[in-house]
Amino acid sequence: HLCIKNANEHLAQNAGRLGREFAALEELAQLLGLPQAPEYIESYDISHTFGADNVAGMVVFHNGRPMKKAYKKFAIKGFDGQNDVGSMQEDPEDSTFKILPDLILLDGGDAQVHAVLPVLAGMHIDVPVFGMVKDSKHRTRAISTGGGEIQINANRQSFTLVSSIQEEVHRFA
Repeated sequence: HLCIKNANEHLAQNAGRLGREFAALEELAQLLGLPQAPEYIESYDISHTFGADNVAGMVVFHNGRPMKKAYKKFAIKGFDGQNDVGSMQEDPEDSTFKILPDLILLDGGDAQVHAVLPVLAGMHIDVPVFGMVKDSKHRTRAISTGGGEIQINANRQSFTLVSSIQEEVHRFA
């Protein structure tokens, strides 16, 4: 009986966690006008040390959870100095990613979104792209559509998910 009880508790905890993650993805899909919950999300951030050593970090969230084995870093060679927008336009050499994401979230606002959209279009990749906008205290404030912002603070589950994606990509880059 103890074995069955423990197994049931384990299943209930997993189902509860998966239920929360799925609800957050559903809420995010509704907010962004996506046809379905984004199962596979890629997020990018550009990092540099005082204008040198530009690096792009990519994290992947699968079903609302970090998928660390899919994380990637790219050295940005196209220019020197601090240019996050230019960095996001650079095509990584190994752009033959095996899975096309359901959603791309960029660390930044409209400028970053506008930088990436033509690159994807040129590669014939049709994936929704949004930016993650921070407030003055470096906390997630809104989602940039490339032509405006969607406030997400009132949507607790998707706000928590987007905040954790933004923190993770920032930490990784």
